[in-house]
Amino acid sequence: MPMPDETASVRLDLWLWAARFFKTRALAKQAIDTGKVEIGGQRAKPARGVRVGDALQVMRLDERFEIEVLALRDVRGPASIAQTLYRESETSRLAREQARAQRAAERAGYHPPDTKPDKRARRLIRALGDIDAS
Repeated sequence: MPMPDETASVRLDLWLWAARFFKTRALAKQAIDTGKVEIGGQRAKPARGVRVGDALQVMRLDERFEIEVLALRDVRGPASIAQTLYRESETSRLAREQARAQRAAERAGYHPPDTKPDKRARRLIRALGDIDAS
């Protein structure tokens, strides 16, 4: 295995696609263009070179990843290899887990009915409204 060159770099959109943050390179490019990806706290362009040791912040849907680039790759491969390309910070991982748990708790609350109330239910709803008015 050849030694990695200190100046070696890979396009940002290619690396995000190869690291499996986005399903397609076009989605990675769109995320970069809309400011959802930062390198070292600064907005980047899709053609910007990513180097080993760069700190990235990636927003994907409701999740925020703070990662460090460990290896370069411009070809998409299996998930097991993609996970070796970066290391996520512990604080980022914990924040994502807490946000995921909070979203799950919010979904576990009220569920609207599947259908409209029938005639009897509408009468009961109106009767409850009359109680509040008095």
